[in-house]
Amino acid sequence: MFKTKNLSPQQLSAFTAIILSVPISLGIWILRPDWIIALVSLVITFIGSYFLIRFVLESFIYRKIKLIYKFIYQTKATKREETYYKYILPQKGIDEVREDVEQWAEQRKAEIELLRTNEAYRKEFLQNLAHEFKTPIFAIQGYVDTLLNGAIDSPEVSKRFLENAARNVDRMVNLVEDLDEISRLESGEQPLYKENFVIQDIIRETYETLSIKTAARNIKCSIKKGCESPVTVFADKEKIRQVIINLLENATKYGKYDGSIVASIYTTDGKHVLIEFSDDGIGISEEHLPRIFERFYRTDRGRSRDIGGTGLGLAICKHIIEAHGQTMHVRSKLDVGTTIGFTLDTKKD
Repeated sequence: MFKTKNLSPQQLSAFTAIILSVPISLGIWILRPDWIIALVSLVITFIGSYFLIRFVLESFIYRKIKLIYKFIYQTKATKREETYYKYILPQKGIDEVREDVEQWAEQRKAEIELLRTNEAYRKEFLQNLAHEFKTPIFAIQGYVDTLLNGAIDSPEVSKRFLENAARNVDRMVNLVEDLDEISRLESGEQPLYKENFVIQDIIRETYETLSIKTAARNIKCSIKKGCESPVTVFADKEKIRQVIINLLENATKYGKYDGSIVASIYTTDGKHVLIEFSDDGIGISEEHLPRIFERFYRTDRGRSRDIGGTGLGLAICKHIIEAHGQTMHVRSKLDVGTTIGFTLDTKKD
């Protein structure tokens, strides 16, 4: 069945010319029943109508469409684009042009939404960054002013104030170092040195490294039963160690006293290994889960800041894992606990 929905200008011109020429030639044949005259009039009317209609379409309609395409791309046309406008575009039907414009509009809409989201994220990031720096700076300023106003004459007070100022300086140094590391990870300036290693060995070493902190809260660290068999992964060993340290430090900070941290290791599809760390701490409410890997994002800003840290640990973990071409995930429920995991490639021969 003949469809007129998506005709090109040439097809539309021919179709319209036929509609015009057939009735005219029939009318001439009725007035003068001579099939030769009728046939000649049909041909002449068809040819004249075809070229006239095509000229009108290309000169007045597709010229406007050409301007629309140039507006869409917002650049001076290259030779290739000029060829497209001259030879290919006129072959398109109006519906095809409409679909192109609608697709362009959807892309622009998505870009605008992304820009708005990024702008909101940028503003929030700058506010958080200013706040993170402001707290230690004001504390240092207060200690220095107090010392300059006479407290320096008291050895005991001056020592205590200087120690407090030094702690705030350390906090600022850690903040700058974490920001610098994230910037290098994002820009790809920090290369990965991948090698084969047993993931359980790194986990046990990290447990030992953090044993003082976990012992202070009487938290038991272990590897889940059935996951003790050595599993070899292919990754940057020191970067993964950093990820595990950050995850375990978080689990220790927000875990409950007399609680537990359990590591699970699974080979998923023969190509990837899933590593998860579960605690039975305070948990994270569902509304915060999509944002916990953002820089400076804190589920409870006051309590999190009192506990310590720069608020960049999980963001660094996410960047390291993504630099490996892998992903991180989190599951959590308030007053039940949290499980955070990531995937790595299996060993390479």
